[in-house]
Amino acid sequence: MNIDRLIFAFAGSMILLSVLLSNTHHPAWMWLTVFVGANLLQAAFTGFCPLAKMLKAAGKKSGHAFD
Repeated sequence: MNIDRLIFAFAGSMILLSVLLSNTHHPAWMWLTVFVGANLLQAAFTGFCPLAKMLKAAGKKSGHAFD
């Protein structure tokens, strides 16, 4: 998997996890969804994604979105 697909998978997993936790434990877990969404939005405009930088440093193959 390249970096782009890993980021999409990670973001989707975090959103689903936060929805699950907010329904089973405490509604404040929705803030995790807000954080992930805000990070995706800023990455769309700036091209900077902290997770992409970490994955690139770990030696993962880059996709086209985060060159």
